[in-house]
Amino acid sequence: MPARSAATDLLVAWSEGDESAFDKLVPLVYQELHALARHYMTGERSDHTLQATALVNEAYVRLIDVNRIRWQNRSHFLAIAAQTMRRILVEFARQRHRQKRGGDAVRVPIDDVDMPQEQTADLVALNDALSTLASFDPRMGQVVELRFFGGLTVQETAEVLKVSPETVMRDWKTAKVWLLRELSRS
Repeated sequence: MPARSAATDLLVAWSEGDESAFDKLVPLVYQELHALARHYMTGERSDHTLQATALVNEAYVRLIDVNRIRWQNRSHFLAIAAQTMRRILVEFARQRHRQKRGGDAVRVPIDDVDMPQEQTADLVALNDALSTLASFDPRMGQVVELRFFGGLTVQETAEVLKVSPETVMRDWKTAKVWLLRELSRS
């Protein structure tokens, strides 16, 4: 618990302009960020160019420039870090998908190819479905991001969103059903 309190204090200091607070914060939350990145990477293909450490570093680079967020607590920071990591992986998946469609590649009719279901396409489809969900129910989209991508507990998610744990569970169950239906269509 002292590490959680220290992390929250450093986040608040960083929000208030103390640049050195971020450097002190990173060692406190690095293991959690790395565990989060490993969780993300387990769903990726084995030859993915990013490794968990590189994903944490890329997220670090993006988070260090975020100065307009008023950090609430450690859970809020981890939620934003999770969202950042998800966006990085989606960007890589989209880039890889674009590279596969062009260049000097020999064109083969689609009927002549057995196409395996790729995880990069799954990640892009999940991201698109989540964006659609968030467009008509932003809180439900946040619940999915925080729980699935961020690895936050129901209680931590409730704290970040300032709702009851029961509301989080209701949104979580509804969102899972909606996403499953949406993804099965594509």
